[in-house]
Amino acid sequence: MRISARRLVLFAVVLAGTLALSGCWDIKDINHRSLPVVMGVKQIDDTYKVLLLIPDATPSRTDVKIISQSGSTIDEILDKIDRNMENKVDLLHLKVIIFERSVAEKGLSQSVESFMRARDISNKTLTAISVGALEPLFDKLTSSSTSDGTEMYDFFEKNAGWSPEVVQTRIWEVFRSMDSFTRDVVIPTIQPGLSTTIESNGAAVIKNGRMVGVIDSDESLLYNLFKGTGTQGKIEVMNHATVKIVADRLTRSSELKEGQATMKGRLHLKVTVLETVGAPTEAEIKQEIDEQLSARFQSMLRAAQAKEADILGIGQYFRDKLSRENLRQWRTKYYPFMKIEFKVHVIIQDEGLLKMKR
Repeated sequence: MRISARRLVLFAVVLAGTLALSGCWDIKDINHRSLPVVMGVKQIDDTYKVLLLIPDATPSRTDVKIISQSGSTIDEILDKIDRNMENKVDLLHLKVIIFERSVAEKGLSQSVESFMRARDISNKTLTAISVGALEPLFDKLTSSSTSDGTEMYDFFEKNAGWSPEVVQTRIWEVFRSMDSFTRDVVIPTIQPGLSTTIESNGAAVIKNGRMVGVIDSDESLLYNLFKGTGTQGKIEVMNHATVKIVADRLTRSSELKEGQATMKGRLHLKVTVLETVGAPTEAEIKQEIDEQLSARFQSMLRAAQAKEADILGIGQYFRDKLSRENLRQWRTKYYPFMKIEFKVHVIIQDEGLLKMKR
């Protein structure tokens, strides 16, 4: 008995649809999933401890709860948590990973590689380092939470509580820097606030995945500037004036001559004068801004060079000038002895009601 071509096509379509539907057998309904927003990682000797901040929704309100577990590896810990939870733990919506400082000082390589290899966590997840123990920080997040536990994410979110002195470093940037010859990173340091939920007083310098130093908030501002994040809205307080930065632009040029690496940086700022002390002239205010920011930049760079940590990624501008073998020696042979000229060009856009001397 012959089967018509039309019936064969219909049978093929039905079979294809059946096979496609069979791929959804393990999908969990949203009501049966737990969506952590913050993860904490600490290490005691050879044992890791993971803390998860999870929104706990009820018909009338949304609270948050903390789930913690210990084990020899992070994958083992997450498997234990998932096994003992009544809902499936979904880490793809994780917003921030906080490492305790002791973990960062020992090295983040194992933890970060585990996250990137498992692919359970988005590579855009933000990272931070807790100055003290994680437990007080998570307790503060729990006690001060007013909605769904997203205070930590809002702290780093540009459309919420972020400010130019706060560094934003994502997990993929940390992973990229671990094997890079010419680029290191910094990760923001945080702690429970006295009158606020969170405080940040700078960032940790991460070289090859390990914390080797710190920079303060003012230096974090310059780091963000080099990274292209911007400084708009920042208020600078000086001896004779207080100004607000309303626009910025940074230009760079690099040169390698007879084995000596040099770079020139020009920071172009537009500022508004908010307040003056005494009667400074416009030229004096411009000079004071130049001197203050240039001195701050040179101090940060010298400290980074002493640690052989290229947190500004300056080596990237010499990749076309050095062979691969010489790039391997960038941090030890070229970077510590690099010379950089940094100048600030200021345009006073608005004096408000102040009348300054020309």
